[in-house]
Amino acid sequence: TAFNRHGGKMIVWHGMSDPLPNPVETIDYYNSIRTRFSHSRRHADKTEDFVRLFLLPNVGHCGGAAPGGPNAWDPLAALEQWVEEGVAPEEIIASRVTDGVVTRSRPICAYPAVARYVGSGSIDDAANFVCKDPRDRDRDHRR
Repeated sequence: TAFNRHGGKMIVWHGMSDPLPNPVETIDYYNSIRTRFSHSRRHADKTEDFVRLFLLPNVGHCGGAAPGGPNAWDPLAALEQWVEEGVAPEEIIASRVTDGVVTRSRPICAYPAVARYVGSGSIDDAANFVCKDPRDRDRDHRR
């Protein structure tokens, strides 16, 4: 509450292949923040105004990526843009870089949205994915 009251912004991220701590614990923590603020009329549905959760597929502890998983992304730039320009991140592009060449990119979507292939174009290009909230079949969160 104090962090939010003072205008703090926070990006929380977790690798989905992290064995310990388990990413489910981080999701539970984020959901507990949402629950806390949903019980306050003053802050109802305002969690995303100060904290965003990003779950990285095929990424282990401390950013260690399994083969094929993303090994390059810049949450700090997204946080700076949020703080300095007021643009909250809906997605952050992550890439797999091999020998200095980007071989795959994907949008990492703000939870609970997930990246969904649009059905055409290379599956290795983030431009061919949209962030979609799995709870809402009709609404896409496009860049």
